[in-house]
Amino acid sequence: MEISEEIKEQKKYIEKIKEINQEKDRFYHILTMGCQLNENDSEKLCGMLEKMGYKKTEKQSQADIVLFNTCCVRENAEERLFGKVGELKNLKEEKGIIIAIGGCMMQEKHITDKIKQSYPFVDILFGTHTLHKFPENLYKALKEKKKQEDIIDIEGEIYEGLPIKRDSKFKASVTIMNGCNNFCSYCIVPYVRGRERSRKPKDIINEIKELAKQGYKEITLLGQNVNSYLRVEREKNIPFEEYEEVNSFATLLYAINKIDGIERIRFVSPHPKDFTDDVIQAIAKCDKVCKLVHLPLQAGNSKVLKEMNRKYTKEQYLELVEKMKKTIPNLTLSTDIIVGFPGETDEEFEDTLDVVKKVNYEQVYMFIYSRRVGTPGDKMENQIPEEIKHKRFDKLKSLVESQIAQNNKKYIGTKQKILVEGTSKNNENMLTGRTDSNKVVVFEGEKELIGTMQEVEIISEHMWYLKGETKGTVFKCLTEIVAK
Repeated sequence: MEISEEIKEQKKYIEKIKEINQEKDRFYHILTMGCQLNENDSEKLCGMLEKMGYKKTEKQSQADIVLFNTCCVRENAEERLFGKVGELKNLKEEKGIIIAIGGCMMQEKHITDKIKQSYPFVDILFGTHTLHKFPENLYKALKEKKKQEDIIDIEGEIYEGLPIKRDSKFKASVTIMNGCNNFCSYCIVPYVRGRERSRKPKDIINEIKELAKQGYKEITLLGQNVNSYLRVEREKNIPFEEYEEVNSFATLLYAINKIDGIERIRFVSPHPKDFTDDVIQAIAKCDKVCKLVHLPLQAGNSKVLKEMNRKYTKEQYLELVEKMKKTIPNLTLSTDIIVGFPGETDEEFEDTLDVVKKVNYEQVYMFIYSRRVGTPGDKMENQIPEEIKHKRFDKLKSLVESQIAQNNKKYIGTKQKILVEGTSKNNENMLTGRTDSNKVVVFEGEKELIGTMQEVEIISEHMWYLKGETKGTVFKCLTEIVAK
């Protein structure tokens, strides 16, 4: 079936379920695990459910449908999922709720086998390539009272036109490509998300233009290897239609940078091997592209990197960092690091600490190596004992936190452009937003500022956030002093 016809078919199922739910209060509860791509998928699932007449609830006990969108990158995600599903058995028996599980974990046969064996009360299982068919699967589960399993092993098409319910009114994630061709030896993603497939430039640009019309200010471009956008198409001479001269990741950045209304552009996650000169130049020249660049390291030792199949050495990585620092004004860097990869020695781990010291990252996302069934890393015999992994993790954490504390001091007294995202989670009387470098800033201000860009002066630092004040805050304080 053609892609457009498939979407039309699914919209028919949406209308059928909407008719079933007519004049009824129906609720759904969704739990999203994993990366921003998963979050973006969940926004599509929420969009479909709300078109069907369901309302979102944070209470499982109120829900008519409980949906899990899973991630399989970390081992503890499996334990968390099984625990959460087990908790629903009584609710299923009492209320007859629909339980659906989708996402990356469903592409792993040993996981779906366990669910079918240990949790037979689950109604719907669907994979990463069949998310668009959720309305059909839900309709059949409701009407036929039969369990639905819709998982395919081949790469699915990219389906445009699905409803979407975004969590924010000011920030939006836009997927530009799916899948990965890198096969890092620790990573299960290529096996569950498939090979790289890029969305059409026209579809991406038009989606972002529409978001701008709706008042969105910040866009985050998503992909497993985002800076290889359209690379496969170019290398294999696969025809694609250029739109606004977009034929690469660099040209995509230039095109989005021209869109009126969009004030910030971020992207995750790139791969160091695909950070070509044209991409570096685009980041430097595009005023809306944030100068915080996420540059995953994973390990700082060349031998370990080779075992990880990362396709760069420690020296090449550091050379890339120096080139970016010389080219991009006000550059800040964040990274991912895995501690305790099989065979990593104490001396090799010290190379990771050496890179961290030299680069001086703004943010570091640290992970203890987790074995994933089906990856080359899982089959390696020289697994590192958990005790050693944790000791190394603590050592890295200590170094990173000392750097963050030092880096935060440079913000004091500076004026930072902030997208005001809402009220602080810890204090409703304070507003919160983020700097270009993704630092959380809290400050006093009227709620009317939410959704706007504000200049905030940083007055103090507190490790995981900065405190600031606006001109309006200062004026308000002076007025109160005069009044007293």
